[in-house]
Amino acid sequence: MANYLVKNFIIILPMPNIASCFTPFSAPVNHMALPDKFTFPFYYEPKAIAVAATEQLQQQLETQLEYLANPANNEESGKMFGVLVVQNNQQQLGYLAAYSGQLEGVSSKINFVPAVADMQLHDAEYLAQSSIINNINAQIEQLENSEQFSTLNNAFNQANATYQQQLEAQQALMQVSRRMRKQQRTDASTQLSPTDFEQLKIQLAGQSIVEKKQLQALKQQWQSKLDTLQQALNNITDEIAHLKKRRKTLSKSLQKKLFAQYQFLNANKETKDLNAIFAPLPEHTPPAGAGDCAAPKLLQYAYQHNLKPLALAEFWWGAAPKSAIRHHKHYYPSCYSKCQPILGHMLKGLHVEENPLLINPAIGKDLTIIYQDQDILVINKPAEFLSVPGVNIEDSVYLRIKTQFPHATGPLIVHRLDMSTSGLLIIALNKRAHKALQKQFIERTIEKRYVALVAGNVVQNSGTIDLPLRLDFDDKPRQLVCYQHGKASLTTWQVLERKDNITRLHLYPKTGRTHQLRVHCAHKLGLNMPIVGDDHYGEKANRLHLHAEYLSFCHPINHQQLEFEVAPDF
Repeated sequence: MANYLVKNFIIILPMPNIASCFTPFSAPVNHMALPDKFTFPFYYEPKAIAVAATEQLQQQLETQLEYLANPANNEESGKMFGVLVVQNNQQQLGYLAAYSGQLEGVSSKINFVPAVADMQLHDAEYLAQSSIINNINAQIEQLENSEQFSTLNNAFNQANATYQQQLEAQQALMQVSRRMRKQQRTDASTQLSPTDFEQLKIQLAGQSIVEKKQLQALKQQWQSKLDTLQQALNNITDEIAHLKKRRKTLSKSLQKKLFAQYQFLNANKETKDLNAIFAPLPEHTPPAGAGDCAAPKLLQYAYQHNLKPLALAEFWWGAAPKSAIRHHKHYYPSCYSKCQPILGHMLKGLHVEENPLLINPAIGKDLTIIYQDQDILVINKPAEFLSVPGVNIEDSVYLRIKTQFPHATGPLIVHRLDMSTSGLLIIALNKRAHKALQKQFIERTIEKRYVALVAGNVVQNSGTIDLPLRLDFDDKPRQLVCYQHGKASLTTWQVLERKDNITRLHLYPKTGRTHQLRVHCAHKLGLNMPIVGDDHYGEKANRLHLHAEYLSFCHPINHQQLEFEVAPDF
């Protein structure tokens, strides 16, 4: 928490001239129809007038942000930008521009809207408390890296190692002596008189007592040395712990004070700060960077200056990051973890487009049964059809099969396809079949093949993609490439055809991670070419051009080898 406050809440740019942030269109836009409803920011296609604003801003970025202009030559330099088309009180159309987070080296000629809160630059109390936290950080670092702390640690570790060696040696010696005494007693029991045998036992017992006393003395001697060293170490570690506890308390207080400065308006002129916005949520505390994304900045400026918001668009500019999938000039929705709670408040009072994710895309679509017996089904799932009930939509393969086969038992669904992916699915009609099929998936004995169209000409004819994946917690349900926490994900691929800058591929997933094929195609370390119609990692089209066309597996009950193939409709 402290690092977040001290290191990340630093704005390095001069504040823009507030009056200059409204930018008129440089070319006529009278021929463009104004949107009836404001953009739903989490799933949208940019309106023509927002595209015009984006293109005008991008022309400025080409010249003003030269180090970002060529993404091929810049690693980790990309940034999310946004435009908000607005109308002023004189009915003049224009747009506002913003970027997410901070950005170094921005020319003042680009009229970006300011941050929602700049307390970290101007508030004396904030700066004073930040200085205290920085001093505590410095003290902690000094103590942890001090020569005294290092010397004591080394001395304690060495002493403890020597003690353990001597202790093990003494215990081994005692075990040998114990065995020898036991053997002596056994031999003497038949060789000595009862009186002499009793005398021998007393003698051997005395030897045992001496050895135990020697062991106790060894322990006491080393424990005294170790206690002395440990106490010296504790004097330093206790001081470090005290400083960290104080830092945590100050950071929490400072963070709450900072979040209170992020006062967000909505179209009804109601105000909420970050603390109030995130308080009802399970995590309570806003994530790092909340409030500094482009969309909240844009709406805040519009509300403050009586500008009517008409349309929003956000796009990536520059090189892709290492983990997430971002393509130069592509449009992207607002993120969920940071922006959804904030925009949920800020959009109140605006006439916003309906959330398309609440509309059931499976209406009017049927499931085609390819194979059926008393144990299993193989179906051809249409695109835009859930495998299992979702948060907002219950209609799914599971619900349809449950309705059509009311006497089926068990979970039914053995594996899943993404809602947007079409193709073959195996359904188990009883628990025994489900368990046997699940075992085949776990052991990866089931053969799967997909066909896909990717946007671009893949140069090689075949290859393998090995990129570990995990959920992007800031932007669910999208996935990230993560070598630290990601799960192993392996895909092999083979080119079938290249035509009109589109490549048709066979994809063979060796693992079954969420969005695996989509990420492996789109990521810069994979094919760097998104699947056509991929609205998560590429650009929307009439559909996602990904189809599970082939399955081969062993029947779970009669053990017959089964093969199924259904060609895609693209």
